[in-house]
Amino acid sequence: MAIDFPHFYSVDDYCPACEQRDLLVKYLNSSDDALYRQIQSMWPLDIESVLRVIPTPLRLHSDSRYRGKGVTIAMIDTGFYPHPDLTQPTNRIRAWVNATEDPVDMRQFDADDSPEWPHWDEGYDRQWHGTMTSMAAAGNGYMCHGLFPGLASSADIVLIQARPFEGDIGDEAIVRALNWILDNHKQFNIRVVNISLPGEDVPLHDNPIDVAVAELVAAGVVVVAASGNDGQRKLVPPATAPQALTIGGIDDQNDFGNDKIELWHSNYGSGISDAIKPELVAPSIWIAAPVLPKTQVAEEAEALFTHRNEEGIGERISELKLITQHYQHVDGTSFAAPIVASAVACMIEANDALTPPMIRQILQETARPIADAPREKQGAGVLNVSGAVARARRERHATLTQYKQIPAVEATQVTFILDNQDASSVELVGSWNGWERHKMESAEKGVWQLQIDLPPAGDYHYKFLLDESQWIDDPANPLKTFDETGGYNSQLTISETADAS
Repeated sequence: MAIDFPHFYSVDDYCPACEQRDLLVKYLNSSDDALYRQIQSMWPLDIESVLRVIPTPLRLHSDSRYRGKGVTIAMIDTGFYPHPDLTQPTNRIRAWVNATEDPVDMRQFDADDSPEWPHWDEGYDRQWHGTMTSMAAAGNGYMCHGLFPGLASSADIVLIQARPFEGDIGDEAIVRALNWILDNHKQFNIRVVNISLPGEDVPLHDNPIDVAVAELVAAGVVVVAASGNDGQRKLVPPATAPQALTIGGIDDQNDFGNDKIELWHSNYGSGISDAIKPELVAPSIWIAAPVLPKTQVAEEAEALFTHRNEEGIGERISELKLITQHYQHVDGTSFAAPIVASAVACMIEANDALTPPMIRQILQETARPIADAPREKQGAGVLNVSGAVARARRERHATLTQYKQIPAVEATQVTFILDNQDASSVELVGSWNGWERHKMESAEKGVWQLQIDLPPAGDYHYKFLLDESQWIDDPANPLKTFDETGGYNSQLTISETADAS
C-alpha cells in the first residue's frame, strides 16, 4: 500500500497510520449491523458520535512506539482530579502540589497508590480544566478501552494546582509552581512543563513569571504555554516568556488530511525582548477529554447514554459535546499546548540527550506552514509529531548538547550554532559589524559553528545565509524582530553584566 504519512515508520511498505485511518473510515461508512453490535460491546457509545472526533494520536499520525515512557510532564493548572486515565491500571501521578500556599503542600505517590489530596473528590468546577488538559497530554483512555489516549499515554505526570480553592489565579502561585519545579525537576525527572492558564495582565519587563520560565529552561526543562483564545494581538505571561514555546491553535475540521486546516482564533504578538509568538500551532478543537466525575454533567451524561436511543436525547448529547458518557470534546489553546507538551515527551523518549534549544529547533523546522496564513499568527506552522520524533531519533550531535541556550553568551565570546543537514556552506551575518559575512565551520556533520568576540552591551540582529542563496533566522533562538522583507531577524542581546564580565 502507499505510504501516505512520510515521517511514519514503515516495514515492507506497511504504514500503521494509514491502516488506522482506513479502519476508522470503514467503521464510519459501514452499515453492517453485526459490526455495529460488535463495536457497541466494546465501547458503550454511539459510533457516529465517537467517530466525529478522531483520536489525537491518529489525527496527528504519531509514531505509536513513542508514548513518553520514562518522561515526567508537570501540569500547572487550576485544579485536578485523579482520573482513571492517569491512575489505572498503574498510577502515573507522581505528585500533587498546591502552589497556592507558601510553603507548598506536596503529596507524593507510588505506582501502586490511589492518589488523594484535599478536596479531590468534591467535584469543584476548578478541577475541570486541569483534569482536561492533563488528559489531553497523558491520558491513556482507560475509561474508553484505549480509544482516546493522549500522545504521551505512558508518561508520568506531576499535577500542580495554581488556583486556590476559593479565589482566582494569581502570578504568585504560578511563580511558586515554576520555582518548585526548578527545585524538584531532577527528583521527578520533569523534562517538560505545560501551562494552560494565564497570569495577570502586568507590565512585561522583568515580570516574575517570564523570569522563572527562563531559569527553568536554562536548567534543561522545556516550558510550553497556551497563547489564549481571543484572536487578538495581545499576550500575557506566561505566553510572553521568550524561552517558552507558546502555542496557538488550528481547526483541522476533524480530518486526517492537511488541506482543510484553518487557524483558530488564537492570541498572538510579542513578549519582552521582541520574542514573536506563537512558535507553533496545534489542534485546539475536536479534542477528546474526560467528563469530570462527581459533577452534574457526569450525572447527566450517564442518564443520557442510558436512554440515548430515545427521541430528543441526541440533541442534548450534542449540546454537551459528549462522545461517550465519560468523554466529551473540548476546544481552546489550553488543549493545543498540552498536545505539544506530550509531543515533546515523545521526542525525549526517542532521544534523552535533547536540550530545550534542540527541541525548539526540531519542532519549528519540522512544522508544516499553513498556506496564506500570516507567520505572526502561526509561527513556524502546524505541529508535525511524526516528523519531530523522527528527527529527534536522528539527532545525535554532541556539539548541540553542550549548550543549554543558543546563541551561547560567555565572558569574552558568543558562540553561534546552526543544525542544518542540507546546507553545504553557512555564513553568519550580523549588525554588530555592519552586516559583514563570516563563514561558519562544520563542527560535525550537519552542525555549523562560529565564535565571535563579545560585542559591547546592546541589542543586535543577525541571520544565516545558506549556500549563498537562502536567508534564515536562527531556529534555536526565540528572540526575533521583523526585517524589511516580511521575514525575521534573530536578536542577540548583550547585557551590561555580560559586557562587564
